[in-house]
Amino acid sequence: MDSRKLSELRAFVRLCKQNPGLLHTEELAFLREWVESMGGTIPPAPANASTEETSKGKAEEQPEEPVKPPEPESEESDLEIDNEGVIEPDNDAPQEMGDENVEVTEEMMDQANEKKIEAINALSEGELQKAVDLFTDAIKLNPCLAILYAKRASVFVKLQKPNAAIRDCDRAIKINPDSAQTYKWRGKAHRLLGHWEEAARDLALACKLDYDEDASAMLKEVQPRAQKIAEHRRKYERKREEKEIKERMERVKKAREEHERAQREEEARRQAGGAQFGGFPGGFPGGFPGAGGMPGMAGMPGLNEILSDPEVLAAMQDPEVMVAFQDVAQNPANMSKYQNNPKVMNLISKLSAKFGSKP
Repeated sequence: MDSRKLSELRAFVRLCKQNPGLLHTEELAFLREWVESMGGTIPPAPANASTEETSKGKAEEQPEEPVKPPEPESEESDLEIDNEGVIEPDNDAPQEMGDENVEVTEEMMDQANEKKIEAINALSEGELQKAVDLFTDAIKLNPCLAILYAKRASVFVKLQKPNAAIRDCDRAIKINPDSAQTYKWRGKAHRLLGHWEEAARDLALACKLDYDEDASAMLKEVQPRAQKIAEHRRKYERKREEKEIKERMERVKKAREEHERAQREEEARRQAGGAQFGGFPGGFPGGFPGAGGMPGMAGMPGLNEILSDPEVLAAMQDPEVMVAFQDVAQNPANMSKYQNNPKVMNLISKLSAKFGSKP
């Protein structure tokens, strides 16, 4: 089953638990019937639910109140995280990475190894920038050695340049995705930036690949914050899903009400049209002479067919003709009163011709 649909169903069930009155809405009648058919019981409707149906008719006649816009929800409104130790991101230009396509000779490998040893010595003496420069020289000589990027990343972390460290770790992981040290230093860099979830993922993976006490200690520090953020996101998603369900139910309800209103208006128009034309079959109450009232008329054509004749339509808009027409419709014998009225007889002749008979 679609996980999205399951998530929406869970949100709907939570919504019903919070507000059992929803189960007594007209839109969910099918759900009440199904639950009861399975032997379940529906919680009693709230006190105000009994008056809902009785007031429905009046509410429909009253103008709709303007819908209040929903109050904006802030995802961060109730999230508080301890950001102690978080620093401003470094925005230096990207460091040199070396040419991945260079053909590395044995001599270049040896030179790169010498530079690496010099860089480690500089690092042990606290000369961090010198260590970075020497690791950069080594990388340019052997740009496909992942450990060189990981080592330089460790120095960038000490220099509090986390973005530079992350770039080095990304390159190292591209070369060797199974290096625990690389994930450790990238996790530490994310911790400096306050990227708690990313830091927790990288540090956990580092410990999984090769347990490290330093990485484990930092993981214990960042993991509670990462979990707090994840729980907040789940809470926000639940609220969003519940809101979507409410809005969907409102749209369904509104569409149904509009459909019912349109049906009522259409019925009112049909009734008004029938009253206007004195009442023939299919919208003309009382019958037309000849269609059950005038001998020899086989049946009444459709109203649209009759009104498509411009002369008939014009005659029906003449009050004098319509008064006479209603008189004849009520009593066909009264037709003799209008034998000398060309307007009336012309309309009757037109309609009689459509019925296939003579007046």
